[in-house]
Amino acid sequence: MDLGLTDRTYLLTGATRGLGFATARELVADGANVVLTGRTEEAATEAAASLGERALGVAADNADPEAPARLVAAARERFGRLDGVLISVGGPAPGTTDTTTDEQWQTAFETVFLGAVRLARAVAAELGEGGAIGFVLSGSVYEPIAGLTLSNGLRPGLAGFAKSLADELGPRGIRVVGVLPGRIATDRMTQLDAVSGDPEGSRARNCATIPLRRYGDPAEFGRTAAFLLSPAASYLTGVMVPVDGGARRGF
Repeated sequence: MDLGLTDRTYLLTGATRGLGFATARELVADGANVVLTGRTEEAATEAAASLGERALGVAADNADPEAPARLVAAARERFGRLDGVLISVGGPAPGTTDTTTDEQWQTAFETVFLGAVRLARAVAAELGEGGAIGFVLSGSVYEPIAGLTLSNGLRPGLAGFAKSLADELGPRGIRVVGVLPGRIATDRMTQLDAVSGDPEGSRARNCATIPLRRYGDPAEFGRTAAFLLSPAASYLTGVMVPVDGGARRGF
């Protein structure tokens, strides 16, 4: 299938590794240009260099109010256009209600929620018909995940914002989607398994609850996200798409 990605340009935040990088790799492989961000210039530049001339790396902090305008300008300066964005941030620190401080809540809100809202608004103002805005969320949009109180509190709100944005931008031909990774074999999942004190046992127990009986590969997420951002998904908007091997039991 031709996804129609050739020469289109996408911003991807938090994309020097993990799910964001996997998506950037799939987009570039299908002929798109990408501007990917990381916390440091070195990490962003190195990740972009590994993808070739169709990639540009820019250091950016999602919590920085000036980052959205700077990223939009970088895309237009380097590639001459902007067709969409995949907004992803590192998962908030694990914790429970009684162990999570006000400072941690504030920090997570600035990066996970408000930073994503700012970037989506900035990109929406630049996109034309056929543009796409994607949010990397979590299964916590539908049901809480034990030990991830910050994510449980913030992700559903961001999903609600995405749905509202889909309604508002639809008449302009701009789509908004959410991608909900389950247990994908990234550094983040390694960290979460390690919290139990028995990483191998934790992974085995988790795999037993997934119908496909394994963690996903980042490339499997990347291919799904690339499709959702592409013109091939032109009649999909306002949806939350789980990439979780069937772990979500609801319809």
